[in-house]
Amino acid sequence: DVDQLAALLEKDGPFAHTFPGYEYRPQQVAMLRAVAHALNEGEHLLVEAGTGTGKSVAYLLPAIHWAVQNGERVVISTNTINLQEQLYDKDLPTLQKLLPFDFRATVLKGRSHYLCPAQLQALRKVGPKDPVEARVLAKVLLWLPHTLTGDGDELFLPNQAERAVWQRLSAKNEACVPERCRAYAEGTCFFYRARREAEAAHLIIVNHALLLADVAVENRALPHYRYLIVDEAHHLERATTQQLSFQIDRLAVTRLLRELGGTRSDQRTTGLLGDVMARCRSSLPAALQAQVEALVQELGEMAADLLKRADAFFDALEAFVAEHGPNRRRSNYARRLRLTPGMRRQPSWSRVEIVWENAAIQLRALAERLERLVRGLDNLEGYDVPDREDLMVRLAGMRGQLTTLEAQLWALVSEPAENAIYWLSVGPGNQPLSIHAAPLHVGPLVRRHLLEEKEAVVMTSATLRVAGSFDFIRDRLHAWEAEELAVGSPFDYARSTLVYLVDDIPEPNQSGYQTAVERGLIELFKATEGRGLALFTSYHQLRATARAIVEPLAEADIVVYEQGGGTSRRQLLEQFKSAERAVLLGTRSFWEGVDVPGEALSCLAIIRLPFSVPDDPIFAARSETFEQPFFEYAVPETILRFLQGFGRLIRTRTDRGVVAIFDRRLLTKSYGQAFLDSL
Repeated sequence: DVDQLAALLEKDGPFAHTFPGYEYRPQQVAMLRAVAHALNEGEHLLVEAGTGTGKSVAYLLPAIHWAVQNGERVVISTNTINLQEQLYDKDLPTLQKLLPFDFRATVLKGRSHYLCPAQLQALRKVGPKDPVEARVLAKVLLWLPHTLTGDGDELFLPNQAERAVWQRLSAKNEACVPERCRAYAEGTCFFYRARREAEAAHLIIVNHALLLADVAVENRALPHYRYLIVDEAHHLERATTQQLSFQIDRLAVTRLLRELGGTRSDQRTTGLLGDVMARCRSSLPAALQAQVEALVQELGEMAADLLKRADAFFDALEAFVAEHGPNRRRSNYARRLRLTPGMRRQPSWSRVEIVWENAAIQLRALAERLERLVRGLDNLEGYDVPDREDLMVRLAGMRGQLTTLEAQLWALVSEPAENAIYWLSVGPGNQPLSIHAAPLHVGPLVRRHLLEEKEAVVMTSATLRVAGSFDFIRDRLHAWEAEELAVGSPFDYARSTLVYLVDDIPEPNQSGYQTAVERGLIELFKATEGRGLALFTSYHQLRATARAIVEPLAEADIVVYEQGGGTSRRQLLEQFKSAERAVLLGTRSFWEGVDVPGEALSCLAIIRLPFSVPDDPIFAARSETFEQPFFEYAVPETILRFLQGFGRLIRTRTDRGVVAIFDRRLLTKSYGQAFLDSL
């Protein structure tokens, strides 16, 4: 009943009586009605809801009522963990107090977030091989008695090395067979425990990565559902791209093969193959033991040989990039080489193809032999081989990784897909060469797997329109038939916000621009007595600016906090909020999700328009699909980023402030008016 739902939010409704200080917002009621109508009628809907609308309550109320009354699950997908936590820890408990009936809601994350008891047990048996593994193992063992969820996000893993160890301890092994897992049988598997809670819930809160992972694994990641609400929907194309992308480097291949193991010079078998030998040695008759040893010996030799062939393959790729890639050896940025049809016609590419075919033969053979070992262990059910089923799961997972690697590299080198982008990247600094693949178009995937399969999909964000039109987001997501609604913000921007267009400085990339930005920021933040956030598009410019403004602002008793100095994003924001006279410098991650109400943030400086880097392989490839790529693609996607950054300033009805834009292209270029028209 849409009218009954809307009455909850009216001026004299239950919300107003229950929560002191409640503010009636007609924009919130309009959105609630539209979402309820979409669920009732089985329609798709695009909703742009400005900052301060209260859009989470506007979709949660109809979603809860629909799920409970119809016995249907509703999945709610967000881009960030912060929004997930807000929905589950704040908004849903508030609604549970108000509503006269109970409902069940849960947060479900991807497999890699949950600890796998079998993987932990395996590491404890073989022992950590280096200080990083030892450190992570100690953290996990101290945390394990206290966790209820097994969610690794509860752990402090500050660097990539520790996070890589966690990945190996996580439940991300897609080859896992629950029926063969002791932890599953005993009810101690954290992932399947969370999955059971999700199956019993009315609302399942996920992130975009898991939503798209469910697509990638043919709907095996989430319980069956027919109704979907996507918040932060302006990120859906990027999230889909990331989830369906592939990346590998020499170090990862080496680690994978060493994890499989082999026979050392002292005849000791290492890695997973060593575990197989150790478990079988005292459990099998001599004849069977000899067969296992022979197969393990063969696998170890094949893995060692493949490691040499993989090294030759990466050497060939590095030589190709050195010959054809951009000359940026001393640059702060990676050297990226897109593998276009023209690039593949270069004579030196044939060398890459030859070396790859040599490696592919061995890679395929190794995967086939691993499958034979798995079948062999499966036939040993009548023997008391310790951890036999765990070994089978780990071997099957290893085989799956090798099969995926072979398929991805075969496509990159020999049979590139039409709807794929391939590139090589080296650097910055000493970063090794890495191989990448990503989908060219995600709209058809979103349409086929979400819009066509689900009864109703609601996509919402504070920024979906460009110059008043939903056309750009419709085209990117193939959401052509979706209904649309735009509800403005309840904030009075005409009274609260001054936009200051700096017009007396050079344009970006012109001589003197950086010096003018530094001088302008010093004067600006002195005038505002700090209380400012400056948004950059690159760390390089942020660091250069910080070096120039820290001392002059310190003389005015203003502290400068900068992203990238080793302090976490959350800590930087807390320090900035608590300081009386402070300035915060941030890059892309600070353009969204920063919520600093009140006088602590009274001035927002946008240093330059956040255009994509022209030679970014994904951006470049997608640009080529337009007749006028700059105006049809580059400008609209930049406007959406610009609007997200602009929205950091005014967070409540009482906020006031200035947005200073240090990019005069808004005034000098023909596209500048489109940015201003979108505000």
